[in-house]
Amino acid sequence: MSVTQQQVLDTLAKVKSPRGVALSNANVLSAVTVNDGKVFFSINVDATEARAWESVRAAAEAAVRAIPGVSTAMVALTAERKPGAAPAGSGGGVKPAAAHRPPHGGASPMARQAELPGVAAIIAVASGKGGVGKSTTALNLALGLRDLGLKVGLLDADIYGPSVPRLTGLRDKPELNSERKMIPLKRFGLAIMSIGFLVEEETAMIWRGPMVMSAVTQMLRDVDWGKLDVLVVDMPPGTGDAQLTLAQNVPLKGAVIISTPQDLSLIDARRGLAMFQKVNVPVLGIVENMSYFQCPNCGTRSDIFGHGGARHEAERLGVPFLGEIPLHMAIRSTSDAGNPVVESEPDGPHAAIYRAIAGRVRDQLKGVISAA
Repeated sequence: MSVTQQQVLDTLAKVKSPRGVALSNANVLSAVTVNDGKVFFSINVDATEARAWESVRAAAEAAVRAIPGVSTAMVALTAERKPGAAPAGSGGGVKPAAAHRPPHGGASPMARQAELPGVAAIIAVASGKGGVGKSTTALNLALGLRDLGLKVGLLDADIYGPSVPRLTGLRDKPELNSERKMIPLKRFGLAIMSIGFLVEEETAMIWRGPMVMSAVTQMLRDVDWGKLDVLVVDMPPGTGDAQLTLAQNVPLKGAVIISTPQDLSLIDARRGLAMFQKVNVPVLGIVENMSYFQCPNCGTRSDIFGHGGARHEAERLGVPFLGEIPLHMAIRSTSDAGNPVVESEPDGPHAAIYRAIAGRVRDQLKGVISAA
């Protein structure tokens, strides 16, 4: 049965705002997106009223999920402060940085995280900027951990530009189990979930930070991950509010920072590293991707983007350097073909590099994970 936008709006008319107004008439709804049984929208209210609206958000999500033909409903509560308004209890002046800074002597922002049942460790693969090969590295790192005997999952949390469907060649839609949790897709021995499995590849994801968080939270908690030693999370690039909030709310056991040797990339990598340190997420190390170019014909090595910058940066910052990955045709072509190099060329030199990096990551997770 095909679900329509009007069906969703008619259902939301039965949900009341805190003032008793039908939600569809309360002038708080974003555009409602309906795609193959997947429903997405946000409720936009003033920050001073956010607490009163949370129960409305939950009721709206439950009502939409009950519509015949709806398989997934993602409803975010977007709370914005009116211009000039001060945060409650601030005494006046707005201090943007204070929103991310735990009070002296107070609990870490990590304290409000809840462990994911059945998952021993969640690690983030992140970068300060896009275009550094983060998603390719995340997938091959997951495969490297698999080759070390671990049970591994991969969550594509890059909401705005999900790459995992193309990198894995997966196009199927997740099914639901008896508890109405999504069953992750399986390939290469990995449990895989991506927002790209729920929307079409050409769909523009024009979402605000809170809606991104709602989607990522559901892909974590409304997915039947089963028993995993490690869940690798391919994070969105950058160090904005969405990334910081994600790091504060997902129970991360560590982060892997991806950079190229370029000075610009290294500057952004520093920001990414500083973000994780600020929220007390252990930095497992830095990977230098596109470290050098190796000619596939003659084997000549060229340092196109410079070389060794990430290693020196890791030494300077006192974090582990996990390894160098070359810029090579095989890595690019296998990624584009949906058959990553660790899987397609397991005995090749590039697979060995990824497995070595995976081994260094695994060694830092000892005591958290149970396998090998």
